[in-house]
Amino acid sequence: MEIVRAAMIGDVVGEPGLSILESILPSLKKEVEFVVVNGENAADGFGLTESTFKRIIAAGADIVTSGNHIWEKRDFLPFMDSNENILRPFNYPPGAPGKGCAQIEKNQKNWVVINLQGRDLMSSIECPFRCFDKYKDSLNVSTDGNPPIILVDFHAESSREKESLGYYLDGRVSLIAGTHTHVQTADERILPKGSAYITDIGMTGITDSVIGIDPKICRERVRKQVLYRMETAEMSDNNKAEVQGVIVEIETQTGKALSIKRIRTGDFNESNRL
Repeated sequence: MEIVRAAMIGDVVGEPGLSILESILPSLKKEVEFVVVNGENAADGFGLTESTFKRIIAAGADIVTSGNHIWEKRDFLPFMDSNENILRPFNYPPGAPGKGCAQIEKNQKNWVVINLQGRDLMSSIECPFRCFDKYKDSLNVSTDGNPPIILVDFHAESSREKESLGYYLDGRVSLIAGTHTHVQTADERILPKGSAYITDIGMTGITDSVIGIDPKICRERVRKQVLYRMETAEMSDNNKAEVQGVIVEIETQTGKALSIKRIRTGDFNESNRL
């Protein structure tokens, strides 16, 4: 039985998130074969730029996924059409910049990453369930004859919608990982038909913050209902950043997940894994 390991890292928030990712990801790459990083908030907390995207790739990401904030930096939109390693949610209407899925041959394994966005409490776009079904039939097997290893980043607000998609895709993909809320959940598990699942993998950014943003600003926005400009929390000796996400073990002949572990640390030694 051949086993591979993949990591999916939660939303990178601003410069602190980029810095800790650049510090940690090279070590993580020694333990896993494939890395997906959600980067939709890497540019000052909202959106991506060409330079922030390149920093994530240079740090060791194979694919950068995103979500509803990918449209924040308009200068980045043309870049999305010309780069194979950046994804926006697949279920946006035809004609939207970029693409929502990637198929990469790496070490004779066929890796597929699909980026989907939820609709509960979010934009009313195409159904992510039907969108996946349309794409699944077009996938090819790897050069070794095994099924593709499919990793899904489901960028959604509703836990109900995330879990529903998890069970809908169970047995058809290796991992369904929720993003968007920036709060890591403790419900990682292997679903009945063999897919790994977690409602949200968390974020990569400042720990003492409100989802990576300066807590004072967030507090005043909520308390006064005034849309003060959001700014990422600042890193200091007493306010550190951390990387959050999951590591999944996958059996290559079937694509079934064997284990899923949360990571939430600046040090990927075995003793520091959750």
